[in-house]
Amino acid sequence: MRLIRIHPADNVAVALEDIAAGESLTLDGGVTVTAAEDVKRGHKLALASIPAEGQIVKYGCVIGLAKCDIAPGQWVHTHNVRTGLSEGGEYVYEHVTLPMPAPASYTFRGYRRPDGRAAVRNELWIIPTVGCVNSVAQQLVQQNQHLVTGSVEGLYTFPHPFGCSQMGDDHAQTRKLLAALVRHPNAGGVLVLGLGCENLTMDQFKAELGQWDDERVKFLVCQDEPDELAAGSALLAELAAYAGQAHREDIPASELVIGMKCGGSDGLSGITANPAVGRFSDLLIAAGGSTVLTEVPEMFGAESILFNRCADRAVFDKAVKMVEDFKDYFVSHGQVVYENPSPGNKAGGITTLEDKSCGCVQKGGSAQVVDVLHYGDAVTKKGLNLLSGPGNDLVSATALTAAGAHIILFTTGRGTPFGAPAPTVKISTNTALYEKKSGWIDFNAGTAAQGESLDDTGRRLLDFVLKVAGGEKTRSELHGAREISIFKDGVVL
Repeated sequence: MRLIRIHPADNVAVALEDIAAGESLTLDGGVTVTAAEDVKRGHKLALASIPAEGQIVKYGCVIGLAKCDIAPGQWVHTHNVRTGLSEGGEYVYEHVTLPMPAPASYTFRGYRRPDGRAAVRNELWIIPTVGCVNSVAQQLVQQNQHLVTGSVEGLYTFPHPFGCSQMGDDHAQTRKLLAALVRHPNAGGVLVLGLGCENLTMDQFKAELGQWDDERVKFLVCQDEPDELAAGSALLAELAAYAGQAHREDIPASELVIGMKCGGSDGLSGITANPAVGRFSDLLIAAGGSTVLTEVPEMFGAESILFNRCADRAVFDKAVKMVEDFKDYFVSHGQVVYENPSPGNKAGGITTLEDKSCGCVQKGGSAQVVDVLHYGDAVTKKGLNLLSGPGNDLVSATALTAAGAHIILFTTGRGTPFGAPAPTVKISTNTALYEKKSGWIDFNAGTAAQGESLDDTGRRLLDFVLKVAGGEKTRSELHGAREISIFKDGVVL
């Protein structure tokens, strides 16, 4: 199969391989179309005549309007299609339920924390409360690698530029996000590292953190110590002794929380990798687990696909507010809500934000939406959760980690080497990328464009995720790629 029509109502099809002008191709159902010009893999061609201002339909949804008359077989992209989005829009709750997989039981080899939570890693983390101590944190990591032994699987820090010279919501978001990372179950021991004169004081941070285990969390204010490196190393040794008591055991997969996002998308993202993640999400939720979907700006134009699956009216109202707040955020900064997709997305075949969004939300599968989380909030309900956050890869992956995601699934058609604090599984939308960037990509979903069913791809992904949960390292982990980025909106003093 070289050309696919995703939904019977579509008036465009997507090339699964490069197609040359003059080639005639037959789709499922017997429809034949002749390419009027060259069409690259991931790009669209028209299956019927589309008049100027006519709707372009893909995924069974309108993804844009024709700028001019488009003839059958013509390439359909940014040169002849525009977005139909605007800053406005009203939403109506029309509740739907979709079929889900049969319940099943799976286990993984994870860690059981004293508070009862499950973890997939047993690491030591250093969390700087302010950017001024980033270099101290990095030196502590370098000087204490000998502590990574036995069941202690790594020692990492997550530099950032904030924690001082911030006000209002920005200051609160930094404090909330960092405290959420301290609570993350994958950290068997945490050193919270401050400077001493920053506006995110250690007392403020402790108040945000609430209750903590004195054996698992230690605090160090560098200005209070004659030798902060010696003091920090001593505390890390105590944390390593505590964390080293943990050992892997069988844990039900129902306790897993998995984050889902995409980046460097292409025209196959919504056809292979994203719906495969959706199948995975449904399988995990049917087994009693939880998934988290973020990137609110990449829901614009496809909101109803998710909104109508909200479990009740209260969840629907929270979802609508999440989207409307993000639109207000764009407008308040003088930006249009549809300033998307990126140049790389367009090169890969994504034409409009509606096109991108309809592909993006495929990761949500068919499950009911059980909750909507604010930035920095943690998952508390089993099932599919929506998380408020931007499309930016590092910011949204950090937010997913802070929400408690044990592992993050990251689909991509272009490839990227970054990693979040949580293990980050890179899933290629096409086999060519998987073969080209074997140092970046963990899992190939491009097979779904080569004959493998999406159900089989999703089941294969579930098997892989359980292996990662049991200790198998992702490519980004092997390369030491661990980064955070904190959402910022206001001024810096």
